[in-house]
Amino acid sequence: MISSSGHQRTDSTHYRLYEFAKTALIKIIVSPYATVCDFYCGAGIDTDKWDDSQIGHYIGIDGFSAGVNEARDIWENHKKGCPADFCNVDPCVDKGIPADIVCCLQHLQFCFETEERAKSLLRNVSSLLRPGGYFFGITPDSSTIWAKYQKNFEASHNRVGGMKPNIVPNCIRSENYMITFEVEEEKFPLFGKKYQLKFANGNNSEIHCLVHFPSLIRLAREVGLEYVEIQNLTEFYEDNRAQFAGMLHNVSPDFVDPRGRLLPRSIDILGLYTTFIFQKPDPDITPPIMTPRTPEATYFPEEPEWQGSSRRRQSSIKGADPQSSHFPIQELPSLADLTGLPFGRQSARKLNE
Repeated sequence: MISSSGHQRTDSTHYRLYEFAKTALIKIIVSPYATVCDFYCGAGIDTDKWDDSQIGHYIGIDGFSAGVNEARDIWENHKKGCPADFCNVDPCVDKGIPADIVCCLQHLQFCFETEERAKSLLRNVSSLLRPGGYFFGITPDSSTIWAKYQKNFEASHNRVGGMKPNIVPNCIRSENYMITFEVEEEKFPLFGKKYQLKFANGNNSEIHCLVHFPSLIRLAREVGLEYVEIQNLTEFYEDNRAQFAGMLHNVSPDFVDPRGRLLPRSIDILGLYTTFIFQKPDPDITPPIMTPRTPEATYFPEEPEWQGSSRRRQSSIKGADPQSSHFPIQELPSLADLTGLPFGRQSARKLNE
């Protein structure tokens, strides 16, 4: 299984922004007294976040025994306010306690090494979730990464001038990070497309796989999970800026301007990630949220350029073929589009009334 080669520095810009994003997403989605199953719980770095959410029961699952033991020790030593169970098992294996929430805040991309691993993870999610429950998390935004890669690839193979100097086709660079693909190719494979991600001033690089979002939606639907939203973190922040601008300013005043708007460095880093939210419908409470279907269609050769700050909506996904190795930029419907309500604790509760 793919894994990162080390821990991120806790004082790094990337680490602090990512931790902020996890905290904000948990605050919006998780209700008090919920039973939460946390996939890839790691070394217990999110323990305080779950305790602050006043959940009723915590279940931490991870395939690495050292991380599970550390998470258990942190929970027990700090005497958190709810009972907790920890399982040293691969999250792709069916095992666990029924939960209201299943989350995967860090490593969904590990499961896209093969289609079978992705299927196994989603089957496990569906088997653990109670009807009406949510599966959510954060993962690298493959749309943004692939768009940057394609732009770089095209620039390095300019038909008029030949190869341009100082451009490596399979390498994406910014002031904040470097992404290197293992294999140079024009098409987006559905599974197993590996790359290395290294942040500025970081000592280690992380190995990930791109997550093909149409395949994620298709596989989730096959196990009874309905799509709710996939949203780039920059737009997630803008949609919730009134609620979280002060919190992000407290993390660091260098992340936002005086009006709470993201500064360029924050946009560059948060723009690499996206939220994802699915729901297991409860037919006894509310009609299921319909996942947008992706009928077979030809690939659109001319895709609009996308800057990585837009959520995917249903209007554009009609042009996608989930079986194709091409990956047109997607826009899928948000929960607000489907319900007329902003996504949050209050609106989620209304969905179940």
